[in-house]
Amino acid sequence: MGEREADRSVSQTVRAQLALRDLILSGGLRPGERISELQAVETTGVSRTPVRMALVRLEEEGLLEAIPSGGFMVKAFSERDILDSIELRGTLEGLAARFAAERGVSARDLEPLRECLNELDGLVRQDPISVEAFSSYVALNARFHALLTELSRSPPLIRQIDRASALPFASPSGFVMAQSALPEARQILLIAQDHHRIVVDAIENREGARAEAIMREHARLAARNLRLALRNRTHLDLLPALALIRSAAD
Repeated sequence: MGEREADRSVSQTVRAQLALRDLILSGGLRPGERISELQAVETTGVSRTPVRMALVRLEEEGLLEAIPSGGFMVKAFSERDILDSIELRGTLEGLAARFAAERGVSARDLEPLRECLNELDGLVRQDPISVEAFSSYVALNARFHALLTELSRSPPLIRQIDRASALPFASPSGFVMAQSALPEARQILLIAQDHHRIVVDAIENREGARAEAIMREHARLAARNLRLALRNRTHLDLLPALALIRSAAD
């Protein structure tokens, strides 16, 4: 296979992986539902080899489970699985914040983070916060976390954070849209934004332990959002993937 063909195969695999992941997380496939290679080919419009690789990657992410008779089955998740994944991400992000603080970051390097904070401030000042503002928050929050991770200047750590964030429901904004329908929504966003400001301050002042601790606590807000969303499933339209999760009370 030539270099151009190899690149195309990788691109097709990523395309199929994203399409199938979206299908699962949007509720298009239910827990326990089987998906075959042929079905995935028809769904994504991608040829069999990239689709096969995409299905294996989704199995590695934990969204699918291989079944002995062939093909894959959509997995259901326990609340504990997801809480553990969130804790793992928070631990790694805490380490990234500590590295950034201890290794030193210039004022210029911190400027994109501060700009992101200011944009987030404009959203969380709204009362009540609109669904559109929550959507904007998701994008800005993802940018904030990515910028913070990059400040660690640790490629191995950045790779591990990317892997942890790809685990089902473990990303920094995994439950923000479901949270938007809850009465506690604005309070939680205000706490999250306070965490953002504290970690930037800790990094600027080279307080590694403080930066690490606040990012670990910050991840636990996602765990709080999960518990609230599972207790109030009346807004499944905002996060259909909640149907994949078995709460502790189920």
